[in-house]
Amino acid sequence: MGKNAKNSFQFYTRLHLSEATGLKAETLTELLNMLKVVPGSSIYHHTHRFLQQHQFYSPEPPNDFAYWVREALGEDELAESVASVDIVQFSTIRELREEIISRVEKYINQNTTTANRVVKSNKIFYFIKSTSFIIRTPYVVNNLNEFCEALKKISINSLYFHIFESRLRLENESNDFSRWVEMSLGNKELASAISNIDPYTFAMEDLRKIVIKLVEKAVQNAENK
Repeated sequence: MGKNAKNSFQFYTRLHLSEATGLKAETLTELLNMLKVVPGSSIYHHTHRFLQQHQFYSPEPPNDFAYWVREALGEDELAESVASVDIVQFSTIRELREEIISRVEKYINQNTTTANRVVKSNKIFYFIKSTSFIIRTPYVVNNLNEFCEALKKISINSLYFHIFESRLRLENESNDFSRWVEMSLGNKELASAISNIDPYTFAMEDLRKIVIKLVEKAVQNAENK
């Protein structure tokens, strides 16, 4: 069965509800101003929208802000800059928000003539926020063997919660899997291997397979000792 953990791991899943904030932007200046005041859940929604809406087969989900800047305003240079924000580098929504604001602000300062150009009425950017509901699953595990088997059975929503949402929205230093493996099992090597995966570059089912493969390798190494 393998070494038992100090604490069991409870798998959770999540449901989400997308809600209108009532906030909008018709110019680049308005976008900047709104980025400073919208709820963090709105920043999260517009940078993780495709993942949240179950587009699990397309890695590297588009950034809504970059898409709007390019498609509605035609500002390709800024769109490229905002799209290139490496989400995985940020451990909090606040830091992610500040980075996007910084890039938009810098562009506006250098391109003042386009900052207040109004988009067509059908191109207005409406800010949406994402509200999550966290639910317990039946899966509770006490060692790596059980953990590996549970990983094969949990839903995509559960995987998403423990890899993405628990780290960024709940402001944890790492994903839930790595934290449990290191703190409860003392396996720093496996914890680091899971933590070093860039989850944004894989479709969700591929991400599941990668994590399972790492855990299976760790189980085999433990059995061979």
